Amino acid sequence: MENRTNFFHLHLISDSTGETLISAGRAASAQFKSAQAVEHVYPLIRNRKQLLAVLDAIDNEPGIVLYTVVDRELAALIDERCVEMGVASVNVLEPVMAAFQLYLGAPLRRRVGAQHVMNAGYFARIEALNFTMDHDDGQMPEDYNDADVVIIGISRTSKTPTSIYLANRGIKTANIPIVYDVPLPEALFTATRPLIVCLIATTDRISQVRENRVLGATPGFDRGLYTDRAAISEELKYARSLCARHNWPLIDVTRRSIEETAAAIVALRPKLR
Repeated sequence: MENRTNFFHLHLISDSTGETLISAGRAASAQFKSAQAVEHVYPLIRNRKQLLAVLDAIDNEPGIVLYTVVDRELAALIDERCVEMGVASVNVLEPVMAAFQLYLGAPLRRRVGAQHVMNAGYFARIEALNFTMDHDDGQMPEDYNDADVVIIGISRTSKTPTSIYLANRGIKTANIPIVYDVPLPEALFTATRPLIVCLIATTDRISQVRENRVLGATPGFDRGLYTDRAAISEELKYARSLCARHNWPLIDVTRRSIEETAAAIVALRPKLR
């Protein structure tokens, strides 16, 4: 029997950036392999005129409606119109806020975009991102002791995207490539503050990613050696031996998303303190 993918419209209405909704919608959609969401994202919806235009668009392409709108009147309008259109609607944040209010016994302040306020945490994330970009791919090794995390690994183990993801969570991250028989910076071995973690993957996975990588005309670059499975196996063996010698933890990223790899690194930090 032929497997067929069904498509459905997923409407995401937010009075802020919509990041929460996008994550929630994709997490739910991923549980239904036979159905694929066609996402319609409507950010910064903060008045009735804007919302009415969105509801008209939903009426033209009915589907599931998820929303995070703190204004009670606008939320009620969404629910009312969705009932009229016969489509399901879910206020994603309301059950969570109700639980917080019940536990804390405090009044709920309905502030739009409250999680994006430019407070100390916001500027800490900006600082972490700047640090991470400055210390990408082995740059500025003299600052490694100022990092929260240092990621090492052979080429194509997702060091840079993982570092940037961590930086967006306020974690200052440096990354260093492991090159076969090339010594790592001495500053790495003398650093006492950061968690040092190595990313690895299977030989097949790394070879596949390297094959698909678009490379510039680097003088002396040997593409055959770069993608050769035997050579990659030696690189991985070298990386493992380094980590065993210095007691650095390994994370296999073969079947992990960037988010899952970052979560594993965050989980290691308190254990190694």
